[in-house]
Amino acid sequence: MKAAKGMATLIAQTHDDEKKPRSLVPPLHQTATFYFNTIDEVQKAFSFESGDYVYTRGNNPTLRLLEEKITALEKGRDGVAFASGMAAISSVLLSLVKPGEEVLFHRTLYGSTYSVGKELLPRYGVKTHFVDLNRLRAEDMAAYERVKVIYFETPVNPNLELIDIRKMAALGEIIGARVVVDNTFLTPYFQNPLELGAYVVLHSGTKYLNGHGDVVAGFAVSKDQAYIHRLKFNFMTELGGVLSPFNAWLILRGLKTLHVRMERHQANALAVAGFLKAHPGVDKVHYPGLTEPVIAGQMRGTGGMITFEIKGSLEESVALVESLKLFRLAVSLGDIESLVEMPSAMTHFGYDADTLEEFGMSLKMIRLSIGLEDPADLIDDLTRGLEAGR
Repeated sequence: MKAAKGMATLIAQTHDDEKKPRSLVPPLHQTATFYFNTIDEVQKAFSFESGDYVYTRGNNPTLRLLEEKITALEKGRDGVAFASGMAAISSVLLSLVKPGEEVLFHRTLYGSTYSVGKELLPRYGVKTHFVDLNRLRAEDMAAYERVKVIYFETPVNPNLELIDIRKMAALGEIIGARVVVDNTFLTPYFQNPLELGAYVVLHSGTKYLNGHGDVVAGFAVSKDQAYIHRLKFNFMTELGGVLSPFNAWLILRGLKTLHVRMERHQANALAVAGFLKAHPGVDKVHYPGLTEPVIAGQMRGTGGMITFEIKGSLEESVALVESLKLFRLAVSLGDIESLVEMPSAMTHFGYDADTLEEFGMSLKMIRLSIGLEDPADLIDDLTRGLEAGR
């Protein structure tokens, strides 16, 4: 019996020792379609009796290698690659509910996910609820007997709340609901939701998994292989959200340094969060571990995302963001370069002002994606910005 490989080894090595020509760097299969020699071969491929490839919208060797790697890192049974994180999120939700059923969302979500729950799913007869999952108790579940999915991010985007995955899985069992967790912020290097009771784990591969800001992608992984087969061939292929082989190849390349990058993102974030917490001009700082206890046994790290609010006005917050030089004003996160944004005006634009406040956000909240630069330089940039914002 082979010993299980450590996380760093799984991340660093991506090649197949058994197949010729044994390329250390996996080859790129940049093709739309694959040919056959006989109709019998075609029929076996279409009925899944063989492992032959047919058409890249359904399967491709480069895509398959990436799916297998993400699955191994998330300790799942199988996974599906998508053209974007939102393709993964919407496909998973549509695959798990039907008209007349319900979804229970945490109240704070990435803006486009919130729009799917608030606007898209109800158009197809799916009722949705947005609640503070951290306040949910076993005695509350009777009100949600038609809920089939409990969906959340942890840490939450953008206020970095932590949600107990084991607790949500236990509450889901009471009503027969499956837990779906967006693990984009921590990656499988720092957190494995499937090991904690989640049914599906999701990623925007655009972010840390790729790490270089040049790919848009998404992933879904589960321990239920039959479900993943259905997700791939009844939803991903039919809705058409297929990842290109070239983008899959870029992510495979980026993944090789995931562990090294995540450790540096985290170290830099700890330094910046500590600086912000001590600064007299800063009112609130949100960073897991620094501002609230980490959930025991759930996380192996705290990641590279920070949100904060200054003591000044919205106008002063805007002035701070616009004055920064090293932090690029942009949506997205997880790049080598540090990014800054204001969620209310950018990634969470779909929330109105009243909902922002109700759901634990504010118009002047600032979100930082901490990159791999020298932390002293990042702190100097923020120091100048805080002065400029006054």
